[in-house]
Amino acid sequence: MELYDVIYGLCQNAKVASRELANASGKDRNRILNTMASKIRESYEEIIEANKIDLANARDNGIKDAMLDRLMLSKDRIYAISDAIDFVASLADPIGTGELFTRPNGLEIQKTKVPLGVVAMIYEARPNVTPDASSLCIKSGNAVILRGGKEAINSNKVIVKIIREAISQCGYDKNIVTLIEDTTRESANLLMKMRGGVDVLIPRGGKGLIKSVVENSSVPVIETGAGNCHLYVDESAKIDMAISVALNAKCSRPSVCNAIETILVHPSVATEFLTRFYEETRKYSLEIRGCEKCCEILKGIAPATDEDYDTEYDDYIVSCKVVSDVYEAVDHIRKYSTGHSEAIITENFRNADYFVKSIDSCALYVNASTRFTDGGEFGLGAEIGISTQKLHVRGPMGLSALTTEKYIIKGDGQVR
Repeated sequence: MELYDVIYGLCQNAKVASRELANASGKDRNRILNTMASKIRESYEEIIEANKIDLANARDNGIKDAMLDRLMLSKDRIYAISDAIDFVASLADPIGTGELFTRPNGLEIQKTKVPLGVVAMIYEARPNVTPDASSLCIKSGNAVILRGGKEAINSNKVIVKIIREAISQCGYDKNIVTLIEDTTRESANLLMKMRGGVDVLIPRGGKGLIKSVVENSSVPVIETGAGNCHLYVDESAKIDMAISVALNAKCSRPSVCNAIETILVHPSVATEFLTRFYEETRKYSLEIRGCEKCCEILKGIAPATDEDYDTEYDDYIVSCKVVSDVYEAVDHIRKYSTGHSEAIITENFRNADYFVKSIDSCALYVNASTRFTDGGEFGLGAEIGISTQKLHVRGPMGLSALTTEKYIIKGDGQVR
């Protein structure tokens, strides 16, 4: 069978399953999620064995350590995944809510939230995306088609098998969750063209993947994820706070999209901040690339180029630049940001206010780490991605982001 026919068939099966799920009660959708969580916990050893194969293949292919961390599943991480699914089940049902109003002619108009239908995802080497996306879609009444990367294919196969078993056990169509096992570029390209079979497509991964999907898809796309994030250390910053936030935002998990890639610093605090930051990062073997002034302060670091400032490293590398003031910091961020997350460390209210009002990213932080840009940290449960566009959602995408609205109008024979 041709690959087109395979993917077309998967989309049609998902469409049928989505209609069944749209009619399921909130109680039944929660029952599916709780069953999924239990079966994932029970099957953690099977998942880890599959994940070991993915890790071995990734190492053979020269995947860097920071990316291996994104790929790796442990018992603790698997249990955290299952806990997140249970948490999603505990959240309020997003379906059926809305306002009701009556027009002067007696028409009762109900504006109500409904599922999107079939959600497709193209994503890279993070197997946790598979259960996160599945749980959010099921809770919000959507079917989901998953096309993960080759790096996590064995992990994804096992996780989806377990999820589909849980769905069947609860008496629903297992095609609510579907995995495209072909990881060639052709399968991604075909999925992008399944308009009518797929209602919305969400890419989640690096800048190249997202750009390709946005430019080539005929299916409506929600743009997510690329994270060239910045931290600006203002002249009034508490240096201890700035060091703590910078270390967390860069080094706690450098491979994720909410990690910072560039640090901007005011000249009056540049020497103290950069020197102390450099010493604190030696244990991480962080590579610092800097402007001319940074290179004068930190002897021996590599000079930063425009390409560096435009790069999402996803690694233990950071670019630094000394800027004259908050205005130059904002100008730099406007030029290079991907619209994800930016932070300022300052005790100056006016500078903080200018910073958050002048930068058009989805998350702006004052005296806190960008690592909080996350569905779980925002109280949304899991997230299906972080939208960096303005329509129809922005920021961490939880349950509400996976719904749309329709109007239900009840009358008594009114005509216009």
